[in-house]
Amino acid sequence: MDFSFSEEDLTLSRRVRSWVDGNLLFRTYDESDVYREAQRLLRQLGEQGFTAYVVPRKFGGVREKVRALDLCLLREELARGSSLADTMFAIQALGSYPITLAGSEGQRERFLPAVGRGELIPAFALTEPQAGSDLSSIETRAIKRDGNYFLKGVKCFISNAGLADTYVAFALTEPEKRAKGMSAFVVKAGSPGFVLKEKTSLLSPHPLGTLVFEDCPAELLGGEGEGVKIALGTLEVLRCSVGAAAVGFARRALEEAIRYSQRRVQFGQKLSSFEAIQFKLADMATELEAARLLVYQAAWMSDNESKDGRQKSSMAKLFATEAAQRIVDEALQIHGGSGVVVGSPTEKLYRDIRALMIYEGTSEIQKLIIARTLLEDGK
Repeated sequence: MDFSFSEEDLTLSRRVRSWVDGNLLFRTYDESDVYREAQRLLRQLGEQGFTAYVVPRKFGGVREKVRALDLCLLREELARGSSLADTMFAIQALGSYPITLAGSEGQRERFLPAVGRGELIPAFALTEPQAGSDLSSIETRAIKRDGNYFLKGVKCFISNAGLADTYVAFALTEPEKRAKGMSAFVVKAGSPGFVLKEKTSLLSPHPLGTLVFEDCPAELLGGEGEGVKIALGTLEVLRCSVGAAAVGFARRALEEAIRYSQRRVQFGQKLSSFEAIQFKLADMATELEAARLLVYQAAWMSDNESKDGRQKSSMAKLFATEAAQRIVDEALQIHGGSGVVVGSPTEKLYRDIRALMIYEGTSEIQKLIIARTLLEDGK
């Protein structure tokens, strides 16, 4: 494996970092108006050409195909500056990749160019009240009448709910087969029977809500029964980028901890002169470096279609998100009381980091994937 970045990769990373430093790093916003801020950020991401990395070149993108490495480079830098900017970029990728993966040429032409420009907002609607990690519990139905499909069911914890223009939704076309009878569909916001039931407030604000499909017209994506393949294929490509976002949060936390320890004086000397603080910083930096290496190893393997790519992506997400939680916690501890003041960088990071261990497969699910791969290889 070649872990060296090309000059083009390094240029992208530097360009995103420079933009983040100038536009996001110390920006605050009214968290009660998260939808407006999300739209503003997405517009800027499109103007900067960052969203073009989530679609193939044929449809206005930068690369011949979408690369996990690009997604990781972008998410690491964006997360360092703003969890909401990272979220909006990530959902552009998550909500559109199923169309890249399984859409017809016509579907790709209709949706992907606008996604790449940041003009069309997609979403990924999989989770239901009784179905999170367990896809066999999906209950939303797709009923076919006169050659057309209509969805009935509820989706919850959907990022960009109420904001997105299109949703890739998953529903059962053959309920008796459970998960094997699941298919993917494209649903347009505002269609008859499309209902935004509620907007959900989170610890770290971002657009999220519950959708209800009441005999809502939908367009089949791929073939009937291909829903699990499309969902898992999408999540497997995006999974290592969640680890990259965790690396971004952890980098910011370490930066804040170093800065604070060098200016805070206690007992007549700077915090950074105390051995206990030095040990904390050393542990934080080491975990951060290990997480970063795992993430980019996984991205490389994903882009090169390695047979071990799925396992490595799970390892990267598991380790990077758990390590980032520890790093952020230590950064807050170094800050003491000032670290828990609402609005401070460490307080915000403490809220931001927690969800990464849950979405796109919990830490426990990643452990199952890793263990089952090891056991299968040992047969």
